[in-house]
Amino acid sequence: MTHVITQNCCNDAACVPVCPVNCIHPTPDEPDYGTAEMLYIDPSGCIDCGACLDVCPVSAIAPDYELPDEFLQYEEINALYFKDPAHADYDRNPERPAARPLDSSPGPLRVAIVGSGPAACYAAEELLSQPALGAKVDMFERLPTPGGLVRFGVAPDHHGTKQAAVAFGKTFRRKNFRLFLNTEVGRDITHEQLTDRYHAVIYAVGAMADRALGVPGEDLPGSHSATEFVAWYNGHPDFAGRTFDLSGERAVILGNGNVALDVARILVSDVERLRETDIADHALEQLAKSNIQEVVVVGRRGSMQAAFTTPELLGLRDLPGIDVLARPDELATEEVADGDEGFSMARVKTQLLAEMATKPPTHPKRVTFRFLASPTEILGNGSTEGVRLVRNKLVERDGAITAVATDDIEDLSCGLVLRSVGYRGRPVEGLPFDRNRAVLPNVAGRVVEPETLDPVRGVYATGWIKRGPSGVIGTNKKCAKETVQLLIDDYLAGMLNVPAGDADAAELLPSHLDVQGWKAIDQHEKAMGREASRPRIKLVSVDEMLDVARASS
Repeated sequence: MTHVITQNCCNDAACVPVCPVNCIHPTPDEPDYGTAEMLYIDPSGCIDCGACLDVCPVSAIAPDYELPDEFLQYEEINALYFKDPAHADYDRNPERPAARPLDSSPGPLRVAIVGSGPAACYAAEELLSQPALGAKVDMFERLPTPGGLVRFGVAPDHHGTKQAAVAFGKTFRRKNFRLFLNTEVGRDITHEQLTDRYHAVIYAVGAMADRALGVPGEDLPGSHSATEFVAWYNGHPDFAGRTFDLSGERAVILGNGNVALDVARILVSDVERLRETDIADHALEQLAKSNIQEVVVVGRRGSMQAAFTTPELLGLRDLPGIDVLARPDELATEEVADGDEGFSMARVKTQLLAEMATKPPTHPKRVTFRFLASPTEILGNGSTEGVRLVRNKLVERDGAITAVATDDIEDLSCGLVLRSVGYRGRPVEGLPFDRNRAVLPNVAGRVVEPETLDPVRGVYATGWIKRGPSGVIGTNKKCAKETVQLLIDDYLAGMLNVPAGDADAAELLPSHLDVQGWKAIDQHEKAMGREASRPRIKLVSVDEMLDVARASS
């Protein structure tokens, strides 16, 4: 018997150090960890000890004999990874490096973390789990609810992925941790006030802005960013009042990453299925009236270069009541593949798409993949009526695969366009900002002056605002660990700020919500959810959240 990692894998890698035979890869120390779609268990090495089951934060691991039908393909996918000789040659009984001891500490380390999503929570846990540090961590979040990407980015029907929040809740209960909710840095407290009160400040504010296409008609009514749509159906207070025109029969999503597939799945899902999730009530109401029958997902390159992961494709394929289609002629244009004959998730995805392309449609709703096409204009007179696409061909230049436009033009009618071409970070007042990459300029997490690369004393970054919008929830764990290690090195070397006496941020923030306030909101949402047989019913009004939190105090 062996264990199998399935669709919900978050790349947290908590399973790696507990495996006694080192059969879970790629590990955070291996080169392809940062780009891997998920982790894989070698069936020839697994000894069925079950250690990985106990530590997986999202319950993504199962014994092969307990795999549900929809996950059976993951047994083959795990095995395929290790058929590549590059992945099969590993030490079955490695010596794990011991954690570096802290020889001395100049006193309790005080750290402010701005943001409350996965990157922020992993950073807090890394600091608080080292007793020798005696760290005191304060986390600042502008909304009355923590969670960031887990609450507002993960699709509502991805129940397993949302279980990461359970581990973060344990961090919130740690000694020496405080949570400052409903507190915006720059509005309620300044960056300078933080640096006066803490040895260091870690920014983990994510990347909530969206990238523009830069084509005519992009700002027409009916043309939106996928960022807005995701935040809307997930109940983000800033987007709860948005409306989307779902009266047409076709929607087009430009971009084909995992977010694009999440959006496509929500648009074609049976509303009764969505009623079993924590999707926002206002989204349920609008989706119940939707006329959309087809969602077209457009990618500028070929299927071998598609940005979505295999688990997301399989999840879409297995959605009841819909067809997933592709055009065989667009799948066949693979003049530029990815090299050797070894394991490749790109080939797995293309094979899956080819199977879908040969099946005749049997349902009224469908998701259609289009490849080798780029938008040149959003069409419409006063509102969105379609998208003009140019067909591309793939060309290899200097080792990079590039999509080059041809003269072949196609107009695709639709009433809704959602741009899913990436996220961008926003500048932080008082700090340098890299506008090209839309991140805080940094070296391995130390924020630096871009011209000189000199460190900005006591200021660090982690998550998307550090590295850009890449990876999944668990990717932030390694990212946060790297940043925190540098912070500790600087602390022990005496290179950090010295806090001003006993100055306490709480004195400046008399109206903030703390962990107890969040617990009240959390319990209220879950109680409303139980009445409706749902995980929770989210509050989407800040005022209502504050009323619930303060009524419990």
